[in-house]
Amino acid sequence: MQPIEVKVIDKGFSLSTFKGGNAMNPIILFDGECNFCDSSVQFIIKRDKKEVFHFASLQSEAGQELIKKFNVPPDVDSMILIEDDKVYYKSAAALRISRHLEGAWKLLYGLTITPSPIRNAVYDIVAKNRMKWFGKKDSCMLPPPNVRKRFL
Repeated sequence: MQPIEVKVIDKGFSLSTFKGGNAMNPIILFDGECNFCDSSVQFIIKRDKKEVFHFASLQSEAGQELIKKFNVPPDVDSMILIEDDKVYYKSAAALRISRHLEGAWKLLYGLTITPSPIRNAVYDIVAKNRMKWFGKKDSCMLPPPNVRKRFL
């Protein structure tokens, strides 16, 4: 993977160069050991017919490099979205992802009018309990080639 140049912009971050993938495609970082997170990625893949998203597990080399380059705090317990040169966490990430999905899922993006502390409180409850409720993965699925190309 090539170097990534990062600039701080207000409260977000800028990904000015990403030569290991396509800077035009949003990247979703997810917990590769979490059943709920894996199911969420599979859900997104099924509804992302235009193949907008690329994926990397937080535990992967690409995921670790992105985390390091973006100075993601180690206590962030969230799916992370890198889109339009910015990093989004928690409910902001989930809702921004939903607007790219096929069907009525786009409508969830309207929930961004709800104050983020309220949205994130709900997100945090699920994130805190996801391993207890859904379990931990012992092995990873090997996706078919057409999906594998979207993983960094």
